[in-house]
Amino acid sequence: MRADRLVATLLLMQTRGRVTAGELAEELEVSVATARRDLEALSAAGVPVYPQPGRGGGWQLVGGARTDLSGLTSREAQALFLLAGPAAAIAPEVKSALRKLMGALPGTFRADAEAAADAVIVDQVGWGERPKARPPMVEALRDAVIARRKVRLTYAGRETSERLVDPWGLVDKDDVWYLVAGTGQGRRTFRVDRITAAEPIDAVAHRPSDLELAKVWEEVVEEVEKRRSPLTADVVLDRRYLRVLRDRFGRHCEVVGELPGDRVRVRVAAPAPIMIAQELAGWGALVDVEGPESVRAELARLGSELVGRYGH
Repeated sequence: MRADRLVATLLLMQTRGRVTAGELAEELEVSVATARRDLEALSAAGVPVYPQPGRGGGWQLVGGARTDLSGLTSREAQALFLLAGPAAAIAPEVKSALRKLMGALPGTFRADAEAAADAVIVDQVGWGERPKARPPMVEALRDAVIARRKVRLTYAGRETSERLVDPWGLVDKDDVWYLVAGTGQGRRTFRVDRITAAEPIDAVAHRPSDLELAKVWEEVVEEVEKRRSPLTADVVLDRRYLRVLRDRFGRHCEVVGELPGDRVRVRVAAPAPIMIAQELAGWGALVDVEGPESVRAELARLGSELVGRYGH
């Protein structure tokens, strides 16, 4: 897009002070003629750029002027406003930040950015449910994460305890908030709605230099899911039914083998044999449960109950 090139041209001139059409063409991977036309277009649009002929010449901003640009491309601006737009409806700070950023964008970007901000609404409240209130500790913990301050927590787990933690970040998972933090015993995850007190102290929190919160949270989720579903069962079925089985078991459904006749062996998981059996009982002969025996026994028991009640 030409608007992207014009923004890139201005940013390059602000960085280098002076550029030639040839340098600009090489940097932006366009022809020299195209680069020259872009420079002339900026001048015609009122941007204070002018050419200086002769050896050592080039194009530069008048008096070293600088323009208040965000450095975003059109697509980047749209992506940012798509993500932040829904939050602006409930967070005044986000709305104010977007308004300021809108003023810094080139005019050619603003219409698309404004449209993107209003393009998506996120409604996290299920049908028939009431909105969930954000835990009151979220704001204080967020400030401590940003300020890199240690926090003394009072946590109501199996028993109430006091912890001194290095807050690394907050995660909102399906309207349940979690604090990921470093402790003397290593990484720990705390449900924010179980934190009854959070006192930042005047001590710098330790945060690993290579820490990426998204990757750490992936590890947390993987560990929790394994603990929640320790029992696995191997099931054979036609590949055409695989999507339906995945819908039932979610992440606890893994293809472990390809079989003749376009059939697959799938490993599913759940906390107990009865939970796997209940999901599979309605499939009847469409699935073949190879094991373990505890799941097969539960399926047989469910089948006997159904025959006893409805067999006559």
